[in-house]
Amino acid sequence: MAIQVAYFHSPIGWLEIRASKKGITGIEYVEEKGESSNRSPLLKKCKEQLEEYFAKERKEFKLPLDLEGSDFQIIVWKELKKIPYGETITYHELSHRLGDPHSDRAVGYANSRNPVNIVIPCHRVIAVNGKLTGYRGGLWRKKWLLDFEEAFAQKDLFAMMQ
Repeated sequence: MAIQVAYFHSPIGWLEIRASKKGITGIEYVEEKGESSNRSPLLKKCKEQLEEYFAKERKEFKLPLDLEGSDFQIIVWKELKKIPYGETITYHELSHRLGDPHSDRAVGYANSRNPVNIVIPCHRVIAVNGKLTGYRGGLWRKKWLLDFEEAFAQKDLFAMMQ
């Protein structure tokens, strides 16, 4: 299976986008732009949607994905896609949504293996105590994305009212 590669310069660094004929297979943070094989219409569509996201014109991605992972990881990644823009949930809440309230660690591990950053919004998952934990792109990127989506604005307002 031939994988095509493109690069996108985001406000938080370079993203390497990979696609098969079936869908996007990966979006990873990289230090610098590499060599592109940017002939795929899927890569073009992904770059356009990332541009719209970073311009605050898109809150949900509509891209075919071609993901490789365990059955459990695929289930977790599908559930992550249901977390709305600008909202966060905890690893514990995510494990409850999956029907196993004791799977926090397994959920965290699957979350850390998400191959499609931003499009599958693993950055929207936080610790039970509200702290930011684990993000393959670095916690500073996770914080940037959550601030960008204004994920804490409403929670902070309610916290001040108590």
